[in-house]
Amino acid sequence: MKNYKFTIHGNQYDVNVVSVEDNIAEVEVNGTSYKVEMEKAIQQTKTPKLVRPSAVPSTDSHPSVSKTSAPSAPKGAGYVKSPLPGVILDLYVKEGETVKKGQKLLCLEAMKMENNIDSDKDGKIVKINVNKGDSVMEGDILVTIGE
Repeated sequence: MKNYKFTIHGNQYDVNVVSVEDNIAEVEVNGTSYKVEMEKAIQQTKTPKLVRPSAVPSTDSHPSVSKTSAPSAPKGAGYVKSPLPGVILDLYVKEGETVKKGQKLLCLEAMKMENNIDSDKDGKIVKINVNKGDSVMEGDILVTIGE
């Protein structure tokens, strides 16, 4: 636990405090063990335990809701959502234009990387919800694709 060196009346003592429980201390003086009773118990300081709450992503209000529409989803309006927070660098399509599955719709800069956002279904661009230079958050609807 703790080691001390004492000099008393010219004599050297190596003292090792092995343990302390309540008001009894177990010590070794020059290799000989002793149990020493103290007048009052020593209050040992306890290290506080760090407790953190479980982290939940702030952008997922409902984790069960998918971020993009499924490619096998029935035909009708489909939404292309932002996979990451970022800035729209370029739009490759216009409203009313017909697109094929896998066609590039727009370019999103996220974490200093350019990400191409592709169409996940065939259809016509019904609405474009963003403009070049817009900041978007994860899950924001970027483009609506319809029949």
